[in-house]
Amino acid sequence: MSLVLDASMTIAWLFDDERTPGSAAALRQVLDEGAVVPSLWRLEVANVLRNAVRRGRCDHGYVDRSVDRLRRLPIAVDTETDARAWDATRALARGTDVTLYDAAYLELAIRLGAPLASRDRMLCAAALSHGVALIGT
Repeated sequence: MSLVLDASMTIAWLFDDERTPGSAAALRQVLDEGAVVPSLWRLEVANVLRNAVRRGRCDHGYVDRSVDRLRRLPIAVDTETDARAWDATRALARGTDVTLYDAAYLELAIRLGAPLASRDRMLCAAALSHGVALIGT
């Protein structure tokens, strides 16, 4: 796997007004080399898409098509995220002032020695402070 992918980058692929050259580059890298995500990634992406429907940004059909496209990407789900939540991930959140959810992405990137693909400013700052390379910001 080439990188750790977070929900903010994933959502940037799905909505035209959030796409950037960096997000397009991250998608190409995922297509070429794959990605890994913490086990909460699907829940986060699904929640953002649910809220997009509620706000009239898209309809359920668009969400269904988007989820189908995401399913076809070479993305592996980390099986250790939950086991690390109360120790390493919580410590990272406390030390960086990011949410526990964002700290899960950071913990995974640190553990794997992989770059992080994110558009979240606080998470990117925390990643840089821990020596984690960023992709597509």
